[in-house]
Amino acid sequence: MGIRIMKTAAAVIAAIYLAHLLGLHTPNAAGLLAILGIDVTKKRGLQTSFQRLIASSIGLFVAVFLFWLLGFEVWVAGLFVLILYPILSRFKLKEGIVTSSVIMFHIFNEQRYGLDLIINEIALLLVGLGAATLINIVYMPKADKQLSDMRVRLESCFSHIFSEIANHLRDNGHIWSGRELLEAHDIVQEALLVARRNQENTLLQEDALWMVYFYMRKQHLDSIDRMLEYVAQVYQTLPHGELLASVFDELSEDVKVEYYTGRSESKLRLLQGEFRQMPLPVTRVEFEVRAALLQLAVELDAFLAVAKREKKQKAAAQ
Repeated sequence: MGIRIMKTAAAVIAAIYLAHLLGLHTPNAAGLLAILGIDVTKKRGLQTSFQRLIASSIGLFVAVFLFWLLGFEVWVAGLFVLILYPILSRFKLKEGIVTSSVIMFHIFNEQRYGLDLIINEIALLLVGLGAATLINIVYMPKADKQLSDMRVRLESCFSHIFSEIANHLRDNGHIWSGRELLEAHDIVQEALLVARRNQENTLLQEDALWMVYFYMRKQHLDSIDRMLEYVAQVYQTLPHGELLASVFDELSEDVKVEYYTGRSESKLRLLQGEFRQMPLPVTRVEFEVRAALLQLAVELDAFLAVAKREKKQKAAAQ
């Protein structure tokens, strides 16, 4: 049983009991409004409850006016829909379409529109949506554990990818299925959704740390996709590739460290210096492979620049 189902049940019970306690007419309607008021995050719950309250208040007065002017006929209820729904959509109050309809049918069933009924309907709105909003705010499960697990899985995928790149640079006949790359894309996509939901569950102080982290990893994943395009062009094993493979070996360990170590960057800088001292290629094949390796090194440098900007530095972490 999901937490949202349990919260909905609690909101229904609280709303109906409170409506009975206040002596409201048709108190069970408060339970229906409470069902509509439960949402997936605290911020969204507050926003949609406010929209529903405003939209339903507008719908209440439109319904009273139409029934006063045209009488309690079925076709008037259809006219209500034709008039109100476009107005709510125009003013971005679509979340209140259903609740405003509930209020309209209450009045239609009562066949009257006195002041006491109007006050009763407003009270039902406040009780039903209020109970749902309160329960929504009181408890919303934290996603930190789930996001932490996703981080571990993602970093494991990255580590494996870098190891496979290193293996290919040492032996261009090495075959890799690419499973970890596909898994990493799925994890990042799901994690960004969970991180956004987790951020929207913080009302007083916005927690964007997970969003920052997984957005960084999305940038990294885009960079890895480009790296693999260059790796595919390395169809001959060269000493330059074997040297670059050692950087990827280092990175396969660094990627799992919480802070930015700088070890892979230092190694890459030394390697780039060595590349400049090496003789120029003498064959077309060597030229093409070394060009791909040079582009791979440039993309790796960009990858490390993102990590350096977004990750904590070692001194700060300690």
